[in-house]
Amino acid sequence: MPEKMLTQGARCGYVAIIGRPNVGKSSLLNCILGQKISITARRPQTTRHRILGIKTSPDAQAIYVDTPGLQDKERRLMNRYLNRAADSAIEDVDLILFIVEAYRFTEEDERILQRLRRRGVPIVLVLNKVDRVADKKTLLPIMEQLSKKMEFAAIVPVSAWKGDNVAVLEKKVAGLLPEGPMIYPEDQVTDRSERFLAAELIREKLTRHLGQELPYALTVFVESIEEEKNLYRIAATIYVERPGQKAIVIGKKGEGLKRIGYEARLDMERMFGGKVYLELWVKVREGWSDNEHLLRSWGYDSP
Repeated sequence: MPEKMLTQGARCGYVAIIGRPNVGKSSLLNCILGQKISITARRPQTTRHRILGIKTSPDAQAIYVDTPGLQDKERRLMNRYLNRAADSAIEDVDLILFIVEAYRFTEEDERILQRLRRRGVPIVLVLNKVDRVADKKTLLPIMEQLSKKMEFAAIVPVSAWKGDNVAVLEKKVAGLLPEGPMIYPEDQVTDRSERFLAAELIREKLTRHLGQELPYALTVFVESIEEEKNLYRIAATIYVERPGQKAIVIGKKGEGLKRIGYEARLDMERMFGGKVYLELWVKVREGWSDNEHLLRSWGYDSP
């Protein structure tokens, strides 16, 4: 590890990003890192895996743990895995960012807060989406009301989408981390492989373009990645649960699959810094979201 990173009084630690689905956890992580690591969409269950995002500055290394949104209903085995991934992220962290929407605190938020109370680590309440609050003066009474729920280490209003006040949040985080040497090299941004990131980018496009229910019935597995100089050859399979879903993904004359592949390829080229040749297939695998063997093989049991 570079000696210059071991500055006197340097701080390093794990920071869990926790909240109900669709409050902007992944958007916040991407904003902090300055690049896309965790996929985003306006639907619950977009994030299905625990993802580390590493932000290193001269005097601190914050290792952010993005988690699936905690699920109230565990109808399928996959939902239980999502909750397991979120719960396990809280176990051994030094700090928790509890993300809620600035303009509403729901019963689901309250239930999550009750789960966090027992963890015994500092909790920073992050009020996200302040860009949607027309009168910013209303934020002060909201912050005062929420401060009565528990003794938060800090309450920070932000807009992950626009980046507003995120630098202030990062400074608060750095000050709350324990002193210690850096864990990861200073140029490392995530613990995830290129194969994982490619699969997630494909699933993001599927989630954004398909109907309300279908994204929950599909997953993506990257079969291979081959790198040749400045070219990545990537082959991936989209798994759905019923033949009708396969037809929806492919679209009329294959146009749906072409659009998803095109958009995913552009994002991959930006992420990997090279040209990408992407091959996509769609296959039916009935009941995959309740199949323990398949979930294990696709990484859902490794939060």
